[in-house]
Amino acid sequence: SHHRRCQLRAPPTATPLPPTATPEPPTATPTPPGPLAPDTFSEGGPWINSEPLTLADLRGKVVLVNFWTYGCYNCQNTLPYVRDWWAKYQDNGLVILGVHTPELSWEYPLENVQAAISNEGITWPVVQDNDKRIWRSYRNRYWPRLYLVDHNGYIIYDRIGEGAYTITEQQIVDALTNAGYTIE
Repeated sequence: SHHRRCQLRAPPTATPLPPTATPEPPTATPTPPGPLAPDTFSEGGPWINSEPLTLADLRGKVVLVNFWTYGCYNCQNTLPYVRDWWAKYQDNGLVILGVHTPELSWEYPLENVQAAISNEGITWPVVQDNDKRIWRSYRNRYWPRLYLVDHNGYIIYDRIGEGAYTITEQQIVDALTNAGYTIE
């Protein structure tokens, strides 16, 4: 049988067309750094240590959203670090929003949550999320969970569980710096 060899032929020469794509102006919207954080905090309550807050109110600030419940051992282990970040950065653009989403029946009553907050020395805003509306809007399934929201309202870091405290703090510092805050 006779095999025919395919010949590669150069395409006929074409006159190059003038470029039509213009470079994007520097004002083009950059790719978002992450998903837009759900601004569902008004669906929870009551609030402790604060008037009700929304992410819209906090635009320009860096927000650390901390899903926790006071009866959770792992949540308790993260609190010294969260307290430290609050002490260090609350005057430099950081807002911490504690979302207290109970798991067990005794974690629901407001007076129990208030007592735990007082015992733990928590002074940042905490919203009760007894019906899990905020929890569900973040599609969360874990205690503790930290979401870092940048000054434009985007989730830029997400930490499930304990640990990675050095990395988390560096993410906070980077976000504050990017937002224009001076970190000593």
